[in-house]
Amino acid sequence: MISIPCLLRARAVWGALVVACAVGLTAPGVSAQSAPQRGVPDFTELVDQVGPAVVNIRTLERARVAPQGPGTDDEMQEFFRRFFGQPLPGAPRQQGPRNPPSDEPQPRGVGSGFILSPDGFVLTNAHVVEGAEAVLVTLADKREFRARVVGTPDKRTDVAVLKIEATGLPSVRIGDVNRLKVGEWVMAIGSPFGLENTVTAGIVSAKQRDTGDYLSFIQTDVAINPGNSGGPLINLRGEVVGINSQIYSRSGGFMGISFAIPIDEAIRVADQLRGPTGRVSRGRIGVSIDQVTKDVAESIGLGRPQGALVRSVEAGAPAEKAGVEAGDIIIKFDGRTIERSSDLPRMVGNTKPGSRATLTVFRRGSQRELSVLIAEVEPERPARRVSAPEEPPRASAAAQALGLAVSDLSDAQKKELKVSGGVRVGSATEAAARAGLREGDVILAIGNTEVANVREFEAAVARVDRSKPIPVLLRRGEMATYLLIRPATR
Repeated sequence: MISIPCLLRARAVWGALVVACAVGLTAPGVSAQSAPQRGVPDFTELVDQVGPAVVNIRTLERARVAPQGPGTDDEMQEFFRRFFGQPLPGAPRQQGPRNPPSDEPQPRGVGSGFILSPDGFVLTNAHVVEGAEAVLVTLADKREFRARVVGTPDKRTDVAVLKIEATGLPSVRIGDVNRLKVGEWVMAIGSPFGLENTVTAGIVSAKQRDTGDYLSFIQTDVAINPGNSGGPLINLRGEVVGINSQIYSRSGGFMGISFAIPIDEAIRVADQLRGPTGRVSRGRIGVSIDQVTKDVAESIGLGRPQGALVRSVEAGAPAEKAGVEAGDIIIKFDGRTIERSSDLPRMVGNTKPGSRATLTVFRRGSQRELSVLIAEVEPERPARRVSAPEEPPRASAAAQALGLAVSDLSDAQKKELKVSGGVRVGSATEAAARAGLREGDVILAIGNTEVANVREFEAAVARVDRSKPIPVLLRRGEMATYLLIRPATR
C-alpha cells in the first residue's frame, strides 16, 4: 500500500506503472525492506551538465518569388517539409499585390545542435541546414555566431557538421550506444518551435529500429517537435547517445514515438565530413535486396528467415563480377551473420571502397563463398523491362494445375535480362495468380531446381510436392523475388 501523504509521479511504459513516492511503494508479498527503490530520476544535474553545450540553430535563405502566405508558421512549415514532403495543409495563400523579393537572406527555419569540441565543431541534422544561405548558431549564454557548414552534409544519414569561430566552448561527452538498454531513461534538449533550451524526457522504446538503408534508429517516447531536430539524446550518465531526427505522426504533432540517430554512426559520418574530402565515402556491391520471409526460408531449405534476398544484380557491378546471381540469399558478409536484409547495406556501406570482402550466399539448397571487391556508392541506374515474348505461351497439364502458361525466352530476351535460361509467364490464374505471379514474369527456378526452358519447367513442375507450398524464383523486370504457389487440394 502507499503511505499518505505521498508524492506520486506516474508514467505509463508499455503497460507498467512507474511510481516515485516520498515514502515508498510495496507490492503484495514483498517486504518494504526488500522492495527496490525505483523512481523518476532527477534530471536537474544533467541539464546543468549538458545544457551549456546545446545550441540553437537558425537558418536564412534568399526570399522566394512566391513567398509563403501571411500567418504561416516557419517552424511548422519546416516540419511538414521534413516529415511529409509537402507544405502545411491549409496554409493561407498570399492575396493581393506581392512584395518584391529582397536580396537579403530571410529567416527560414530553426533547429538544434550540440558542440562536439571546445574549438567550435557542432553536430546537427543535414535537413536543418539543407538549402540555407546562412546558418546562425546561438549558444546557451546567448552569444551568436555565423557558422560554416563543414564538407557536404550527408543526406543518407541526415548528419551535418558546423564550425563556429570560438574556443574554450563547453562540449558534450559521447556515450556508448551498445550499453544503451530498452527501458532506460533518456533526456532531450533542444529548441522546439524556437523555444530554446527546452528539456523533455522519456525512455528508450526500442533499438535498431529500421527506417532507412544506412541507419537503424533509437526509438524513444521523448517529446520531439519541429526545432528539436539535431539536438542531443542524453543518457543518465550525461553522455550523448543519439541525435534527435524524426518522429512518427498521423496528426502533424508528437504522438509518443520519436527516433534518434545512434551517436556512433553520427560520429563516423562526422569524422569523414571533417576529413580531407569533406564528404562521406560508402561501399557498394551493386545489388537490390529484399527480406527473406519465414515461408520462403522453410520452403527452400534455408531453415529460418535470415539474410538478404538478391532481387537484382547491377550490370558490371562488383556483385556481378563476384558471381552473385538474382535469387541468391546473402547470409554472411565477411563472416558476420546477416540477420535482416537491412544489415547488408550497413555492413557494405561501412566498408572502405577498394577493399575485398567475402560473401556467403545460399543458392539452390547449398552455400558458397564469393570474393567481392567493394566499390563506392554512386547513383542508382533505372531498371529495364523485358521485351514482349516472340512465341505464344504453352501450358502442360502440370502447369495448368498451378494456373500457369509459359513460353521460352528468346536469345534477345536472355541477353536483355542477362540470364542463361528461364520461362516467361504468358498468363497466371488460380493458384499462380493468388501467389502474385503475373504476365511478363520470368520464372528461373521451381523449388531449388533451375529451369532453362519450357521442357525443364514442365519436368520440374511434375516432380514438385503439391501438398506443400511451392517456392518459385522469378524475375520481374530487373528484380528477382520468391513467391509461394499453394495449389488447391481436393
